Amino acid sequence: MIIKRGSDKEKVKSIIKMIKDREDFLKNIDIKKFPGIFSENFYEIIKELATTILLVEGFKSVGENAYRDLINFLSRYKEFTDEEIFLMNDLRIRRNQRLYEGKDINLDYLLNKKDRLKKIVQKLKKILKAGLK
Repeated sequence: MIIKRGSDKEKVKSIIKMIKDREDFLKNIDIKKFPGIFSENFYEIIKELATTILLVEGFKSVGENAYRDLINFLSRYKEFTDEEIFLMNDLRIRRNQRLYEGKDINLDYLLNKKDRLKKIVQKLKKILKAGLK
């Protein structure tokens, strides 16, 4: 569920720092050796960017389906296609299956989706930057 609350720019700054740390980590990890860990961190970057966008706009995702709702909220932005929303949700599901069911994320999946996921991250950053102005 998405709820209205005041903008929290201090929290946004803190999350942006975490995003940068994750990005630095991904630059130094062997994607072929650790595709699951790479995928988890990629998902976290997307989730944290989406969270900051909501916070800047004065919203917060809460409840059992908070992260699904968070990603679906992004469909409000014309920058995202239905395919991109689906891809973000697919990565969320795969990340959850890895964490909670022990299912690994296939390297081929990651290699096939990596460029599209990077494009999503760039769009999220652009939306966030515009919101912070």
